[in-house]
Amino acid sequence: MDFAAFDLSALLPFILVGFAAQTIDGALGMAFGVISNTLLVGVMGVPPALASQRVHVVECFTTATSGISHLLHGNIDKRLFFGLLIPGVIGGVTGAYVLSSLDAGVVKPFVMLYLTGIGLYILWRGIAYPPQKREAKVIAPLGLVGGFLDAAGGGGWGPVVTSNLLVQGVDPRKVVGSVSAVEFFLTIAVSATFIWHLGFADLAGATLGLLIGGVLAAPVGAWAAKHFPAKTMLILVGVVLTITSLYGVWKAWG
Repeated sequence: MDFAAFDLSALLPFILVGFAAQTIDGALGMAFGVISNTLLVGVMGVPPALASQRVHVVECFTTATSGISHLLHGNIDKRLFFGLLIPGVIGGVTGAYVLSSLDAGVVKPFVMLYLTGIGLYILWRGIAYPPQKREAKVIAPLGLVGGFLDAAGGGGWGPVVTSNLLVQGVDPRKVVGSVSAVEFFLTIAVSATFIWHLGFADLAGATLGLLIGGVLAAPVGAWAAKHFPAKTMLILVGVVLTITSLYGVWKAWG
């Protein structure tokens, strides 16, 4: 990188986006990939595979910081963590391979419609009922599908896995912490697959800005996940998931 030509003012908007996206992601277990990919693809015109590659490289750092923060705050459930880990990595590697070879744009609108429905259900559940904590019954399949959609659709690990575990009635704090911790290993695997197919990502410009903002925000999100009431987290997850999913549908079919 040419440090003489380094322009902080040009980098600042992406730092702010990375900070905001990771704060939401760390607190609610979703949204970093969705927000970042929307910016890169929708605003900057980056090809979907390259955008997903760059975001996953950034997430190698943000998820490591977030995972450690959640561990320190006691937000991780071992059963959820190990139940999601291997299926998530397998799904992520497969999705990265598919996106590097094919256009996943046809499938994504239907995934976004599904997530919109899940978001509305979680929002209703958060408003109408106090959460009843239960053990998750479906874990490994969620990891497999979530990992695949995260890589192939340019974001989806948090929305798919977090939302479905919340629907099953699992403690929101444990869901967010465990899903965020597994995401580190998922992003390492996905990034390695993309790099193998597409080459090394250019850690400059938007990518560097997202990285700086995301790493700075990771501890903030973990703190928020520990201190937010479960009811509030359910409502916020429902709102964020519904809005981002509807935006994804609009971008795909608009």
